[in-house]
Amino acid sequence: FPFGNTLTKEILSNPAYEKWFFSRFTVATMENEMKWYSTEWNQNQEDYKIPDDMLKMAQKYGVKVRGHNVFWDDQNSQIKWVRPMGVDQLKAAVQKRLKSVVSRYAGKVIHWDVLNENLHFNFFETKLGPNASPMIYQQVGQIDHNAILFMNEFNTLEQPMDPNGTPTKYIAKMKLIQGYPGNGGLKLGVGLESHFSTPNIPYVRGALDTLAQLKLPMWMTEVDVVKGPNQVKYLEQVLREGYGHPGVQGIVMWAAWHANGCYVMCLTDNTFKNLPVGALVDKLIAEWKTHATSATTDANGLVELDLAHGDYKLTVNHPSSLAASHTITVDAASSEHTVSLKV
Repeated sequence: FPFGNTLTKEILSNPAYEKWFFSRFTVATMENEMKWYSTEWNQNQEDYKIPDDMLKMAQKYGVKVRGHNVFWDDQNSQIKWVRPMGVDQLKAAVQKRLKSVVSRYAGKVIHWDVLNENLHFNFFETKLGPNASPMIYQQVGQIDHNAILFMNEFNTLEQPMDPNGTPTKYIAKMKLIQGYPGNGGLKLGVGLESHFSTPNIPYVRGALDTLAQLKLPMWMTEVDVVKGPNQVKYLEQVLREGYGHPGVQGIVMWAAWHANGCYVMCLTDNTFKNLPVGALVDKLIAEWKTHATSATTDANGLVELDLAHGDYKLTVNHPSSLAASHTITVDAASSEHTVSLKV
């Protein structure tokens, strides 16, 4: 089961951070380093050295990387030189940024958060028109044919009372993107940030059930829980609910380490010793890894196994022959999957 965390540029010069991160997680999201304001703070002065180096480090360990993000729809997160642009200027800047970042990392990232938080915010729609989202998704998909293009949003799971992020509105926006001319073949995904204070687990389950009807890959992309006496308990509830839901295909936490303090939730102290939330995460990682197990077939050579999603090596032993091995992948498409092994 893909389980990851955010990382920061501090990992490039901190071997202890590097060892701690890559000994645990199979997916990484750069916290800010791939965002537009990090790669082109000054207009026409692009600098990708830091995200390039972070990507190379992740690749060294076989850790998959989510592309976060191409654009952010929040007015307050735009670079100062982008905000005052007129329509034609902004169109040109958007094209340049989109082609630059997506072509650079196409084939190297598994996902793109294409237009971050475009339910709550509308900077690009206000400037470029109501079809800005579907047009941008289309253009990203034309460059990167393999990555899944996510609609990454907050409060769809976290806050039942937020009228801007409801599952119903999320589905409507996703269908707008899907229904735009030329977007029928896009590989789209449901990104649920999952920044919790006090989780309402029955609501979370209902929201996941509703969003699963889109029949798209669904990930919890930025999981954290605010600090408090129930932080560990609430985090465990959220992670187990995500892991246990058949529609959720992966989880990434928003718990990047900073020497001067984390965004909301730190897993370790500054010597990389686990805090209580970090101990919980390690416990769940160990629990969710596959372990050796055995079963005996019936007289007809049949056995039924109930397996969590993951990669498995099946070895059949019989007194009359040599052992036969076979590798299978169990995923959402593998329900009641039959595997025949010849011995």
